[in-house]
Amino acid sequence: MRRAVICDKEDFFYDIHSLVKSFYPEDEVVVLTAEDEKAKEAYDDVLHLTIPPYTVRLEAKNELKRHIYRLLSEKEDRQLPWGTLSGIRPTKIPMRGIMQGQSRDEILADMKEKYLVSDRKALLAYEIAEREKRLMDRCGEGMSLYLGIPFCPTICSYCTFSSSPIGSWEKYLDDYLDTIEKELAASLCRITKPLHTLYIGGGTPTSLDEGRLARFLDMIDRYVDTGKVMEYTVEAGRPDTVTPEKLKIMKDHPITRISVNPQTMNGKTLTLIGRGHTPEQTEEAFAMARTAGFDNINMDLIMGLPGEREEEVAYTLEKIRAMAPDSLTVHSLALKRASRLTLGHEYDEDMLHNTDAIMEMAAEAAEGMGMVPYYLYRQKNMRGNLENVGYARPGAEGLYNILIMEEQENIMACGAGASTKVLQKDGHIVRVINPKNVSQYLTRIDELIEKKTASDIWEN
Repeated sequence: MRRAVICDKEDFFYDIHSLVKSFYPEDEVVVLTAEDEKAKEAYDDVLHLTIPPYTVRLEAKNELKRHIYRLLSEKEDRQLPWGTLSGIRPTKIPMRGIMQGQSRDEILADMKEKYLVSDRKALLAYEIAEREKRLMDRCGEGMSLYLGIPFCPTICSYCTFSSSPIGSWEKYLDDYLDTIEKELAASLCRITKPLHTLYIGGGTPTSLDEGRLARFLDMIDRYVDTGKVMEYTVEAGRPDTVTPEKLKIMKDHPITRISVNPQTMNGKTLTLIGRGHTPEQTEEAFAMARTAGFDNINMDLIMGLPGEREEEVAYTLEKIRAMAPDSLTVHSLALKRASRLTLGHEYDEDMLHNTDAIMEMAAEAAEGMGMVPYYLYRQKNMRGNLENVGYARPGAEGLYNILIMEEQENIMACGAGASTKVLQKDGHIVRVINPKNVSQYLTRIDELIEKKTASDIWEN
């Protein structure tokens, strides 16, 4: 269905669109001005909005969103778990309240009254913010370093990360490692605080062969005192890339945390989404990692994958319990515009199913493994207007995940698609984003380094 919202002013278009889209994720939604009144004939459903005069923009925006929410909630007889919130970091609201000295009850009331968040989600956000605050308080002043390896064995149908099939780039892999080393070396002048976390992501870093993986990790040791880093993570996300030899190479470095990500333990689904490995390979990779001595292993799951309902999710959770990872990140499927799943229409809407009840199944499974929720974020076009939640047993929380979500310190990032974040004195954040395209990254590296290390963004 095609839906239009017609406003008398060009104010708050982005917020209006995001909220209406939350109610109708499968529909086309546009926001128009009164001057486009004639265009309404092209739409199946039209909502007219009058934006009253205001002096405080934030208060006016929140009031308008509450008005839209109540209209659509009554019309559709449906409540959204996160109310009017459409941003990706809902924990920032309770975090701000905690830092301002508000009580738990005041923060929960604020979330429910101002943003119409459900009781359960408000409490979840508050509890996570409280845990995040305790963990960040232990860190002191510092920064983080991210290094990206943008290659995978195959590309999953839901993926829009900076990832390319490694087989297509074989002859350029050494050039890529040369280039990321050049970028890291040049970036050291801006790494002026102790490194809290070092995160090797992608893509799938373990898609590199043993020789190149060893070369890459040895290179990092030459530039960074990895032994002093509080948390050193490597994503071994694709189980089909994990070997005893690669695990030994990683154990020869002070890596404290890895991820082995099944996404689902249902073989049929893995084939459907182009994942390229079997449930059995996940179990084998996890067992190999334990044997190699890794005692902090994360696993990622996605709720809402094509064809998966309560029965399939329950089966996956049963298999995960048997492996007993140290942390579990539960994602709600988000349909990104640039993913094959969306562009190729490789799904029927009835195949994509996620609910608050399914997310609660995952929460109960995590609790049964001795885990508590420790970080949370949301994405656009998430199935069921839900969230992504990280669970961990005490002491196994992913510190980098918290730091990147709460945006409380600088993050230097190197590699194709990597995003450097620099906090400014006035509170806003400057982002320097490398191109996702590997060829552009290789050819533009000098320009990227100059932009990233420019003194004006680091001294404000």
